[in-house]
Amino acid sequence: MAVTDVITRLAQRLGDRVKERTDFRAETTFVLAGDDLRAVAQLLKDSSFDYLLDISSVDNYGEEPRFEIVYELYSMTHGAHLRLKLRVSEDSPAVDTISDIWPTANWHEREIWDMMGLRFNNHPDLRRILMWEGYPYFPLRKEFPLEGKPSDMPDVAFTSAAPMEGGPFVTQPSTATTKDREPRARRPIDE
Repeated sequence: MAVTDVITRLAQRLGDRVKERTDFRAETTFVLAGDDLRAVAQLLKDSSFDYLLDISSVDNYGEEPRFEIVYELYSMTHGAHLRLKLRVSEDSPAVDTISDIWPTANWHEREIWDMMGLRFNNHPDLRRILMWEGYPYFPLRKEFPLEGKPSDMPDVAFTSAAPMEGGPFVTQPSTATTKDREPRARRPIDE
């Protein structure tokens, strides 16, 4: 069965749960309501979308709903990619976990909670994964300053805001290629 047929049949089975559908460069995106996530995820898992590649989040600062959660799925059987998007309001930044459907969602959801502040209801272990417990900010939100915020924990993090220039990973504007401009890609001269 062709990939497009698989996606079309899924869209028909999901019916009005799919609020929007976008097809672009052989990838399909379904936009869902947050309340439909678990039912749709279980149906997709049962329909051979057995691999959860990634979950990410987007901050559309200044818009409402402000956040999006993006799920990247893959069917090993059909070789098909499918993207699910949920729009999440700033007033109630929570959706249900899917970590019991795809166990790999566990750490992805924890990272989104830690970095963006979006909660996952009924998650088995929703605690910070990169920042320390009690950290009062969500660093990937657009209002968070690029240089960071001062910290009272000198053994854990920077105690003052990081400089925005002169650091080891700062590149200078030039006409050079990324390979020549990127500090991590540079090799010592004696090699």
